[in-house]
Amino acid sequence: MDALSLIGIILAFVAIIGGNFLDGGHLPSLANGPAALIVLGGTLAAALLQTPVSAFKRALGIARWIFFPPSIDLAGGIDRVVGWSLVARKEGLLGLEAMADSEPDPYARKGLQLLVDGSEPESLRGVLEVDFLTQEGRDLAAAKVFECMGGYAPTIGIIGAVMGLIHVMGNLADPSQLGSGIAVAFVATIYGVASANLVLLPMANKLKAIVHRQARYREMLLEGLLSIAEGENPRSIELKLQGFME
Repeated sequence: MDALSLIGIILAFVAIIGGNFLDGGHLPSLANGPAALIVLGGTLAAALLQTPVSAFKRALGIARWIFFPPSIDLAGGIDRVVGWSLVARKEGLLGLEAMADSEPDPYARKGLQLLVDGSEPESLRGVLEVDFLTQEGRDLAAAKVFECMGGYAPTIGIIGAVMGLIHVMGNLADPSQLGSGIAVAFVATIYGVASANLVLLPMANKLKAIVHRQARYREMLLEGLLSIAEGENPRSIELKLQGFME
């Protein structure tokens, strides 16, 4: 689990609720069903209108990365590539066939299979670049779903505020109706701004960082596999790939 994400979410709610309490407010004052419906429903509707179905499904699939990011071990990946290069140097590229069959990572397995099949370096690069660039683009599009929601939420909150004020102005003769209308107006603004800046935009940025790290890992594998195909020395391959380390 990503502890920083959990701490961030908890701290965000503690800051908002605690600040409200210290200012003399109460928790029920921040709970408003109509405001939540306007902001959450409107934001989701805007995102659905903008986003293709495939990107929205992917966004739902990778949302868990906020708390459970995929394991990306650059140092371990370099060690694996160096191990492949040692096997290729001793047994030839056909010696990698057994390793390709047992490789759990689909991207690395495809690269090893291409090596075993005797693909030329340029052909190998072409196939694997298309693979990792396509995956990177798909995941970035999914992360941008949360980014677009973060952009819409404050505006939807303002819409909720205006609706609440309209309700207030329409009931000036009935003081009993003024409180609920004013509450919707201000709480909707809080929901919109807070959800955008404390949840949605940080989620989008964290997901994009994970996607970029995955792309760097795949690029490292690609460079390593190309070096093996070109017959480079394992030590030279290791030194080259260490440049991908953060």
